[in-house]
Amino acid sequence: MEEKETIIKDIDMVKLEALRKLPADILETFTKMEVRAFLYKDEWPDSLREKLANYLQ
Repeated sequence: MEEKETIIKDIDMVKLEALRKLPADILETFTKMEVRAFLYKDEWPDSLREKLANYLQ
């Protein structure tokens, strides 16, 4: 039996707002895992860091 992912309900509103402000063409390239990592994790996968390289300070 597969273990289901738990849904985290405490969303960081600052991260959510930042995600919403990204250009649509960038957001379209995100996988579900990358969106979850963006919103909930402090350490991102390399693929997400590469996609956001031009937007990170």
